[in-house]
Amino acid sequence: MAERKPIESWLTDMDGVLIHEGTPIPGADAFIKRLRESGKPFLVLTNNSIYTPRDLQARLSRMGLAVPVENIWTSALATAKFLDDQRPGGTAYVIGEAGLTTALHDIGYILTDHEPDYVVLGETRTYSFEAMTKAVRLINAGARFICTNPDETGPSTEGPLPATGAVAALITKATGKQPYFAGKPNPLMMRTGLNAIGAHSETSAMIGDRMDTDVLAGLEAGMQTFLVLTGLTSVQDTEKFPYRPTRTVDSIADLIDLV
Repeated sequence: MAERKPIESWLTDMDGVLIHEGTPIPGADAFIKRLRESGKPFLVLTNNSIYTPRDLQARLSRMGLAVPVENIWTSALATAKFLDDQRPGGTAYVIGEAGLTTALHDIGYILTDHEPDYVVLGETRTYSFEAMTKAVRLINAGARFICTNPDETGPSTEGPLPATGAVAALITKATGKQPYFAGKPNPLMMRTGLNAIGAHSETSAMIGDRMDTDVLAGLEAGMQTFLVLTGLTSVQDTEKFPYRPTRTVDSIADLIDLV
């Protein structure tokens, strides 16, 4: 087996790895500090498309995690990059929040409900029946169906919330059209992120707390993968999957010395 190359750049998920329910996970601040001091390229990733990188930077800063805006990569940014590559200067009907609409505005997209090129579905806490009905009719009329991420539920202090993947399933049932998901586990999100920081998959690592998104996306993008046990996955859960992370650790604190 060929020896692995040294890790020169890092990608890490946010929720479950660096923070958990609004509080930093022990070791997260030291890990980010070590990354910044090392000068190695890195990205903090999230499948959540609600917030802009500036919003997330402020949120992380309040928790004592100093992550520059340019080191934050969201499924909304990955979706915008995909659409800009596919159909520059296009049009879209969007169901989502500022993170998604801002990303699309920034690439020069026009947001409209009049014969759009795409219907783009992202995360929102205010899914409306009217908006979903309009999305169904536009897709039936020929608009291409894009989703920021396939997550069916999201976390909250009260328990799981329906997320983008669940609403996408509703629209798929009504239209017969499957969406293209830009976010994890699509390795597209990893590859566009690596390109954004000038990194290469052979010398990069992905840290996550989920086998079905973080580890799978990192694996398919050709990176080393590290699973932390501070989020949604236990050691027993890993046995249910036909693939393995490169290494499983208790938390982000165990990876500080690898930077």
